[in-house]
Amino acid sequence: MIRTLPRYPYNHPRAADAATITGLIVCSCFGSALTLPGRDPKVAWWLGVLVTALACTALPWRRSHPRSTVVLVTASTVVLVALGFVPTLLLLGPLMVALFSLAARTSRKTANLFALTSIGSLVATGLIDGPDEEPLLFKLLGPTAWLLLPTALGTVSRLCEAHLEEESRRRVSDERMRIARDLHDVVAHHLVLTKLQAGSVARLIRTRPEEAERVAAELTGTAAAALTELKATVGLLRREEDSEQPLGPTPGITQLPELTASFASAGLTVTVTVEGEPRPLPAGADLSAYRIVQEALTNVTKHAATRSAEVRLVYRDDHLCLTVADDGSGASDNSPVPNGGYGLLGMHERARSVGGLLRVGPRDRGGFEVVTELPLRPRTFQETSVS
Repeated sequence: MIRTLPRYPYNHPRAADAATITGLIVCSCFGSALTLPGRDPKVAWWLGVLVTALACTALPWRRSHPRSTVVLVTASTVVLVALGFVPTLLLLGPLMVALFSLAARTSRKTANLFALTSIGSLVATGLIDGPDEEPLLFKLLGPTAWLLLPTALGTVSRLCEAHLEEESRRRVSDERMRIARDLHDVVAHHLVLTKLQAGSVARLIRTRPEEAERVAAELTGTAAAALTELKATVGLLRREEDSEQPLGPTPGITQLPELTASFASAGLTVTVTVEGEPRPLPAGADLSAYRIVQEALTNVTKHAATRSAEVRLVYRDDHLCLTVADDGSGASDNSPVPNGGYGLLGMHERARSVGGLLRVGPRDRGGFEVVTELPLRPRTFQETSVS
């Protein structure tokens, strides 16, 4: 319930307007009774309340017609000053509300123009019809200070809202890119395995039917795993923002044995070595590590002639060094290049998104390798801002 209170005025504008108008009229009752020391009011106090109430009737239209609202409320406030009422905060409330709404919905130039026009009108009226015993400094500074304040606050509110909207659009764009990378990784990985397994079944079905039957069973498992991951990824697009339904387990380093084993049916033998004391990674880095290994091994299966690869995890003080390399035996001319393909681009983006680094390229002793360094602790706000 507490979280919904700040949104109440936006969800119930009529109730908010009624409360605002009531408060302003109550304030005008006190403001209309204020006079300069030793000076009796020229008119009855209730006349100031009546003029203020008339000015408040224009406030409900301040959202759809902010300029017209400011003009009408300014005219009513000028009448108050001409009648001899002191332009205090209690009587300037309707004009302050109108100027705030104008500044929050229009450009800075428009807001400043209307604010200065209102200030000039009130100051001029006070100098012409105001009491002579009222100090000149009071006539000038009072309206100026009280009317510039809501104009500045409205401008700040508009800029903050624009910043939040831009940040929201950026987050949506980043989320779309993340889901696109996941779809690319899932589809590329499972389709490559499916193609290789189907080719194995076609070759073995006549000469080695038992082996072909085993590979066909693995092909069914590969297709089922692909559908499961695709369903989970596409489900992110359909999931409501505040939904409390779990999304299911997220792939991570702990699933590396299952991942590397899935390449065995495609004819790729993957060796995993671990150095240092294994430690948990932040959620984002853990998923990035899994997807980088998945994409790198998929590239080996697609582009390299070798049938073996190595995955090496080195846990250091503050980061994990992850290397995926093939031995280079009989590497074809189709080996991936650092600047080609969405897969390599996606690996770079994944590493950078969690504050890591990634390097790809041929090894000195032959073959191809992907090396990434991922942090073992989440990035702080300062680190995120700097990067």
